This record gives sequence, structure tokens and C-alpha cells, in this order.
Amino acid sequence: MAALFNGLFGGPKSAQTPISSADDADFADFAGAPDPSPASIPPGAASPAIAQVANPTSGSFAVPYTRWYRIWERASPSDFYQELFILPFVLLVVFVHVWGTRKNKRKAKGWITAHAPVLEREFAVVGFGGRKAPSLDDVQSSGLTKALGSDELVIPEELLKEKTAQEYSTYATGRQNVAFVDIKLSLFKRYNPIYLMGEYVVSFFFDSIPTPVERMEATLYAFDGKEKDLVPVPGGKQGQEIIETRSKGTNSSYDGFVWAVVNKEVMRRLRDDRYDVSLTSTKDHAKLPSWATVMTESAEVSELLVTPELIKVVEEAGDALEYLIVTDQPLDKPNKLNETIPKKRISLSLKLSSSPTTYSTTLPLFTHFLRLPDTLVQSAHFRPEVTRRLKATREEEIRKLKRVDEDEKAEERKVEGDKKKRELRDSRLKGMSAEEQRKFLDKEREKESRKSSKKMTKKA
Repeated sequence: MAALFNGLFGGPKSAQTPISSADDADFADFAGAPDPSPASIPPGAASPAIAQVANPTSGSFAVPYTRWYRIWERASPSDFYQELFILPFVLLVVFVHVWGTRKNKRKAKGWITAHAPVLEREFAVVGFGGRKAPSLDDVQSSGLTKALGSDELVIPEELLKEKTAQEYSTYATGRQNVAFVDIKLSLFKRYNPIYLMGEYVVSFFFDSIPTPVERMEATLYAFDGKEKDLVPVPGGKQGQEIIETRSKGTNSSYDGFVWAVVNKEVMRRLRDDRYDVSLTSTKDHAKLPSWATVMTESAEVSELLVTPELIKVVEEAGDALEYLIVTDQPLDKPNKLNETIPKKRISLSLKLSSSPTTYSTTLPLFTHFLRLPDTLVQSAHFRPEVTRRLKATREEEIRKLKRVDEDEKAEERKVEGDKKKRELRDSRLKGMSAEEQRKFLDKEREKESRKSSKKMTKKA
């Protein structure tokens, strides 16, 4: 017990006893070896500010102790060869990313700078910031009423919204016959050249994957006589005046149809991707350029819309035009009856040029696109024969969906009836004895065998 307390509390240790066991004879050479002592270091080997510290792993290598900020005393350039090899690649990636994002921003700003005046003339509100508040000079020069009614656009930063580094969007509303228009700019992924190069390579080997293209896609949604549902009316006398003005004005509805002017390069892709375009037939027009074609449901629709003005703006736009579509059908094939409700809209897709100065060739077509609803409201009211043909296609699709819906409901009713029959059968079996259950199951098997035999005889 005394030895235990001495070991725990640091008491005097007993002298070592010599090794006498035969099992430990192999370690007899080390039993009498003296304890290792640290090597002596000459006084002149270390300066007063640096002390030698033994390395616990090697026992012979000494690391000098320095202040924490004296990195040059503890490291050398050879310790950073790996970082020096990686750093140029990191800087290159950062430079390409910054250059690509800034290039896309400049391209988007160049587009909105060229098209903002046209949007301002056609719409009351452009962009996401609303109107500018009138300044004091405007109020003093033209009065408060005129200053509030000014058509001046908001600051340029609020005209475009950056969704991603390669996608920008804008919005405009406040025009007769038009509810609103959505515009999307899709640019190259310049900030990721490896991915962009991969897209080009894959599109070269697979026809199903389109070649990357910078484009502008605009979708204009028509009121179609639904101003009361889409535009809120203030209460009181002012609201009553607005309602009376609308009732006296012209109706903004027009006959529904699908018509398009399409670049032949994208015609096949449009037929595969869009349900509404698949309803049309392709007919070349003698007055349009050879690279463009008309896709329409009726020849009378083409006679109405292929005007000299349209032919002129299409020729000026050239290959930049991908498609101009007037439609009332959904993009995807409807699977339910509520998806067949007509939604009249106009779509325009243009390839973006590499230079902002060439927007002058596509601006006339863009302006024609914005003003096309006025032509439709005024003239797109066809003869009853044409209207019946246009409605026949839509009614046929509705009948197909109704049949499918009725079949699904009949299947659901059948499943529900079978479920109730099984529940009734199970409840009856629970109240029977073993003998009664056996007889009941035998009768069921007999009925099933008779039914199967009748089916076999009918087939024969």
C-alpha cells in the first residue's frame, strides 16, 4: 500500500531490483543502461533571441523559434511552388468570368438603349421601376398635372432585370388592345467558355440539340375583350367614367387562329416543340424572301396579315428573324379541358447581332410586332365559313379530351364499384360458418368458369 501511495503522490521511488527472471533474460542488456540525457549545445550556437527546440519526431532536427509575423525566417519560396503553379489558373478563371459577365451586361444595355424609345412610344410603363417622380424644375416649367403625365422613362438600371449572367428580361404595359408584353434576352455563357464550347461541339454531332444562339424572345398578350377582368377600376365617379368610356370604345377581341412567318432553318424545330404551330400547314409566299415561309390554318389569314409593310420589315430583318407567330393555342398539347381555353398572344424571336449598330435593321420589325394587335382587332374578323374551319380543329381536340376524360371517370367508377363489391363480399364471408364459406367460394368458382367458357365460345 505504501508503494501505491508513493507512486500516486510522487513519493520516493524504490531502487531498481536486478532482473532475475529467466523470461526477461533477453532484456538484461538494457536493464542497466543509463537514462538518456539531452545533448549539450555550445553557447555560441544560438543567439539570445532564438532558442533551440528539439523535434519530438526525429530528436535531432532543431526548428528556430521566431515571432509570429517573421514568416521569412520560417519559410522559403520553395514552400510555395504548388500555389505559384495554381494561382495563374485561378486568376485566369476570375478574369474570364468578370469579362464575360460585363460583356453580357454591355450587350443587354445596348439592346435596351436601342429599343427603349420604341417601347416608350407604345406603352405607358416600361421596365420594373414604374415612372420617374417629377422633379421640381418639371413642375415649375410645365405644371404638376403635365409633369405627372409625362412619358419620361425610368432610370436605365430599372429597365432591365438580370435573372442570370446570360439572361435578362424586361416588361411593358399600358397600351390599348395589349395587356402586357414580356421580353427576354438570352445571351452566350461568355463567363464559362468551356461550357459554351461543349454546347457547340454537341450541337455539331447531334441534330436534336440546337446550336447556341443569342436571341430576343418577346411575347405580347392581347386583352381580347377582357379589360374588365385584367385592369382594375377605381371606385367613385372616376371609375364610373372609365367604365362608360370602355363601353363606348371598340371591342378588343378578334377571331382566334394560328399563323406564323418562320425562318426555314427553325421550321422543323418549331413543329416538334410547339403544339400550336403543329396545327398549321406550310405554304411559301411569292412576295416573301426565299428563306422565309408562312405557316397558317387558312389562306384568308395569310391574305390579311402578309401586307406590304410586313414584307418590307421581314426583308430588312433578314436572317435575324426566327419566327413571328400569332396564336391562341397552348405551346404544349393540352391534357385537360381547362388547358384548351384560348389565350391569344403574339410571339417574336430575333437573333441578336454582334454589333449594336445593326439593330436598325430589326427595329422596324419589332415596331410592327408591337402594333400588330391593332390590325388584328380591326380586321381579323373572318367569314363564317373560315371561322367554322378554324373552330373545327379546336372542337375536335376538345372532343378527344372529353372522351379521354369520360374513359378515366368510367375507369374510376369501375374501380370504386369493384372495391365496394369486395368489401360487401368480405363482410358476408365474416358472418358465415366454415361450411357456408366453402359453399360460397365454390359457387364463385363455378360462375367464373362459366364466364370464361362463354368468352372462349364467343372468340371461337
